[in-house]
Amino acid sequence: MDFSKFNRRDFFRLAGAGIAASAVSKVAMAALPEIVSTEHANTQAPLQPNTGRPYNPVVTLNGWTLPWRMNKGVKEFHLVAEPVLREIAPGMKAHLWGYNGQSPGPTIEVVEGDKVRIFVTNRLPEHTSIHWHGQPLPNGMDGVSGLTQPPIQPGKTFVYEFEAKRPGTFMYHPHADEMVQMAMGMMGSWVTHPKNPKFMAVDRDFVFLLSSYDIEPGSYTPRIAEMLNFNLWAFNSRVFPGTDPLVVRKNDRVRIRVGNLTMTNHPIHLHGHEFEVTGTDGGWVPKTARWPEVTTDIAVGQMRAIEFVANNPGDWAFHCHKSHHTMNPMGHDVPTLLGVKQGDLVKKIGNLVPDYMPMGATGMAEMSEMAGMMDMPLPENTLPMMSGTGQFGAIDMGGMFTTLKVREGLARNDYKDPGPYKNPKGTVAHEVINDLPPVERSEMTVPEGGTEMSVRKPMEHMEH
Repeated sequence: MDFSKFNRRDFFRLAGAGIAASAVSKVAMAALPEIVSTEHANTQAPLQPNTGRPYNPVVTLNGWTLPWRMNKGVKEFHLVAEPVLREIAPGMKAHLWGYNGQSPGPTIEVVEGDKVRIFVTNRLPEHTSIHWHGQPLPNGMDGVSGLTQPPIQPGKTFVYEFEAKRPGTFMYHPHADEMVQMAMGMMGSWVTHPKNPKFMAVDRDFVFLLSSYDIEPGSYTPRIAEMLNFNLWAFNSRVFPGTDPLVVRKNDRVRIRVGNLTMTNHPIHLHGHEFEVTGTDGGWVPKTARWPEVTTDIAVGQMRAIEFVANNPGDWAFHCHKSHHTMNPMGHDVPTLLGVKQGDLVKKIGNLVPDYMPMGATGMAEMSEMAGMMDMPLPENTLPMMSGTGQFGAIDMGGMFTTLKVREGLARNDYKDPGPYKNPKGTVAHEVINDLPPVERSEMTVPEGGTEMSVRKPMEHMEH
């Protein structure tokens, strides 16, 4: 078999479940570890270690962990930087750059004290490098193109070698043309587990990255020159309703590790539980320095690990608390029509556009309601602003949103979606019949002689 012509699709075809292994010639694979790829966007089961030191594995939200091989006591991985096709949510795909078939790339898991060797093959159209964000390592392994190493040219393979000295949660990403490469989705998570598996042990351990893209409706490739006005805010390059739930057993001790590689901060908020921040990029937070929270702000380039006991059964929202980060692609230059009577205008526009529907006079939630009642036309390859549904109707959320599903009776390694929560009788908010008078609202008017002003930002498309 000609290994030089063997691509990730070939490996995926051989693997079936996303892992390519022994089917490849040992002679062809003698120099480098096998290339393992997946094209699935679903959350894969934790990778249980079968070689090397034992550890308690993590679960990557809508992602997976990269397998390794042991070579004379060294843990070897093979990352391939390449163009990928990522499903952002059902109905929308993006042409991104990533690693091993996905963006973000696979999570790398090692143990404190492991000697690690990572081969990096470049299949991009330009040079690249990898920076191991937050890791203490030799200067020449830090991955800053031009400063600490030559760039990895297209078609070339470099090797990084260092000891995983400090346990914690880290990230990897390029320091080569990073404005382009990170805007295209080149990033991944790294977890270094403690030597002692009982140290800071939890029952379920999740990890993912915050990412953002500006993909105009009808297009597939992000605008790489964007700095602030993104229209897709994602958990591991997935937006709701495409994000999987975080499934846990009642009374599990749960850890969620979140890294931020977007261009702004994100206040991450959990419903139904209080948590403590137990880890940062710099290491574990001593118990004496922790305090209870329900929201933690994660700045650009930072990582936070939160922990809590899942003692409150239900389907709990977990999301960024910036309201415009829980929406999917939308036209941000849509005028505000709250309180504006559109009757006469509708008649005039209807003569020109027969299918015109007036919206926005009472708010934007009606958009998700209308989407549930009819097949609303959308541009090619884009998503409605809010399209998720729950057992009680439309969920007016998108973007950086998922659910924590706490259930009794789950098996230890069961991460399957258990479906909607069955609320005990009498525990759901409901309508109360009353005799209050009808709501009367005064009309919004401009005072006589006054002037109503409309102020627009001086930019191509008004977003955030």
